[in-house]
Amino acid sequence: MTDVSVALLAGTVSTILFASSALPMVIKAIRTRDLRSYSPANLVLANVGNAVHCIYVVHLPPGPIWALHGFYVVTSALMLLWWLRYRTGPHGVVRTERRLA
Repeated sequence: MTDVSVALLAGTVSTILFASSALPMVIKAIRTRDLRSYSPANLVLANVGNAVHCIYVVHLPPGPIWALHGFYVVTSALMLLWWLRYRTGPHGVVRTERRLA
């Protein structure tokens, strides 16, 4: 196996592992719409970091890093949008109840 194929295999495996580790968080957010435990500052910083990181990623050859970064861009943006959407109820009242699935 060449160095390039080992690196590609490692990148593919790590992409699958990192994406798989984030899926339970995303699924729970979709199912419960309870994002009170998420820090808005963290969600904003993650999205700003992803935007800046795009400059780096687009200059790399296509590969697993593109898939992983794309996954992070989409999930981070969705989590921020959901946090903004589901943080308040009718008339701007902050939701405190938990929705059961």
